[in-house]
Amino acid sequence: MSSNSGAGALDKRITIQAQTKTPDGQGGFTTAWTDIATIWAAIWPVSANETVQAAQPVMIISHRIRIRWRSIMRPTWRLKFGARYFNIVSIICPNEGREWLDIMCKESAS
Repeated sequence: MSSNSGAGALDKRITIQAQTKTPDGQGGFTTAWTDIATIWAAIWPVSANETVQAAQPVMIISHRIRIRWRSIMRPTWRLKFGARYFNIVSIICPNEGREWLDIMCKESAS
């Protein structure tokens, strides 16, 4: 087992967040993020690409975040690490062992 695959690598505290929508009384919704759980994780940068959005260069950084198996994880949620936010792209269970989840993410501004 490599040093980045075991529980010893889970050295970052992250918060799992779910998006909630509340009616605003005018036919629309207000969107907020609700904390689901704060857990230990390992975070590895995977790639970085620069793109142009709204005539400004923007760096999109992809990460792999490993956590212990959680059956409740949803791809519509996001992960928070300090002041950084990670939008979930995919959730992978390595070897279908239900021991770990590898979550592929793109870092977002908020």
